[in-house]
Amino acid sequence: MDLLQWLSAILLLSGCALGVIGGIGINRFPDFYTRMHAAGVTDTLCAGLFFGGLMIHFGLTLASAKLFLIFLFMLFTCPTSTHALAKAARHSGLVPWTKTSGVEQGASK
Repeated sequence: MDLLQWLSAILLLSGCALGVIGGIGINRFPDFYTRMHAAGVTDTLCAGLFFGGLMIHFGLTLASAKLFLIFLFMLFTCPTSTHALAKAARHSGLVPWTKTSGVEQGASK
């Protein structure tokens, strides 16, 4: 295996590991907002690592250009949609979890 194949494999495996870590965070965190944070941070970076690994694997081809355009689209839409979803949850009255409550809170007020 040459250097580019190793680099591609490292990026793909890093994206895989980050996706698993994000999934664990979604299951382990106590409330909606912290779960949204786990999903919002990891999905963009995970996609970036996957697309980077695939672009290196394919080389300078039309497929790499398409992957880059898809990544640019995701780079703008994933954080924006995460922010909009969290803002809508806050607007609808979903209160963030606090350490003093000790229990998961649903929609209150």
